[in-house]
Amino acid sequence: MTEQYLSDFDFELPQELIAQYPLENRDECRLLHVIPQGGLEDLVFHDIVKLLRPGDLMVMNNTFVIKARLRGHKATGGAIEALIERVTGEKSAIAMIRASKSPKPGSSVVFENPRGERLEVKVLGREGEFFELEFPEAVLSCLDRFGKTPLPPYIERDANAADESTYQTVYAKIPGAVAAPTAGLHFTKELLEEIRAKGVEEAYVTLHVGAGTFQPVREEKISEHKMHSEWYSVSEEVAEKVNRAKAEGRRVVAVGTTSLRTLEAAAVAPGRIRPGSRDTTLFITPGYRFSTIDALITNFHLPKSTLVMLVSAIAGRERILSAYRHAIEQRYRFFSYGDAMFLENAPQAS
Repeated sequence: MTEQYLSDFDFELPQELIAQYPLENRDECRLLHVIPQGGLEDLVFHDIVKLLRPGDLMVMNNTFVIKARLRGHKATGGAIEALIERVTGEKSAIAMIRASKSPKPGSSVVFENPRGERLEVKVLGREGEFFELEFPEAVLSCLDRFGKTPLPPYIERDANAADESTYQTVYAKIPGAVAAPTAGLHFTKELLEEIRAKGVEEAYVTLHVGAGTFQPVREEKISEHKMHSEWYSVSEEVAEKVNRAKAEGRRVVAVGTTSLRTLEAAAVAPGRIRPGSRDTTLFITPGYRFSTIDALITNFHLPKSTLVMLVSAIAGRERILSAYRHAIEQRYRFFSYGDAMFLENAPQAS
């Protein structure tokens, strides 16, 4: 395969197009349909009902975003901020930490909440950019009381009370993500009912999105990039649904790149996936042959990101960059609280 470079996936994005707040109504964002035969169609998200077909299997990620951002201070008094990357046990987690000086293994850090309560957490060790933390009680319980919604770094404001619901899909169920599977944010319960009424089948997988999703690609040769690890789970029932849809020639439509990566990571052969729970570091770039998915609903992604590479693998790099240029010219809103795209798999594209 021809070597691919980071600069191949770059584009200029005006800062003002990065959405800082969600729309009042989830399904009224814009939707750009990248037509497989060529061309683009400007729609609103509710039009997804028209793009889906009876018999399609729509696969969604039901992860629930935890309050993963903690603020406080070290025992020495210096300010500290922690972003939980992953809950590793009932009372343990790994986190990225921002402080003037990194805390040492064996030290303690104290987090606080607006009610004046204090939470003392022990730093057990460090591996690379991640710190292993030990909590005095169940991690999820501590985060509920002391944490804040972990908005992405490009949203330049603190999370507010409204973000606790708007930065969560209406079908979120399994706690563990530290970033939302944002393509799913556009669905309302009423829209899902319309989609079911059309004869679209649905299935739910779980992939706990980690903070590593926001880490930049630093290698110019993308083949040298090491993908972050994320945990996913596919039930036997969902594996059976996917395998049956593929065997019957029906489309599998992934809602978001996390659902897509889950399905592809679980693939054991073209058109067949296996159930189970495991970690994945799957890195999808142009030239990748998809085993399961036929279409993708997704948001617009950061320049030079692994997700721009992923969508380029579906529709082709030139078509994606052309679609992004159109979106910028038409003033679409970008990233987590932004607008959406509908892509159909074109494996012959380059």
